[in-house]
Amino acid sequence: MSDEYDVQDALHALLRCVTDDVRAEEVTPSYAGASSRMDFLLKQHEVVVEAKLASERLKDKQIGEELIVDIQRYRAHPHCKSLICLVYDPRGIIRNPAGLENDLSGRNGNLDVRVLVVPK
Repeated sequence: MSDEYDVQDALHALLRCVTDDVRAEEVTPSYAGASSRMDFLLKQHEVVVEAKLASERLKDKQIGEELIVDIQRYRAHPHCKSLICLVYDPRGIIRNPAGLENDLSGRNGNLDVRVLVVPK
């Protein structure tokens, strides 16, 4: 996989094996003056799936910062009760995968967040 779009394409195919209603690129409510697009919304399950690809440009700190902003945005989405953040790290760029997972996973207001760094 050469970029984040490749990761999203593979994840989309896997999610379609679980449910037929996979909504890609849904708009999030504005947070700090900006809105963005979530990768996948599984509306009937009230789950959002966000994918990141670790790279030389996107390391621990940057991924953590992006996910913190994403978490705040998704908390305001009416169809998001759970957020799954998949960080694909095939080259082992993330120095402390367990730390990233533990620091960001858990209950955040009304949102259940789960961060997974794969592979380990």
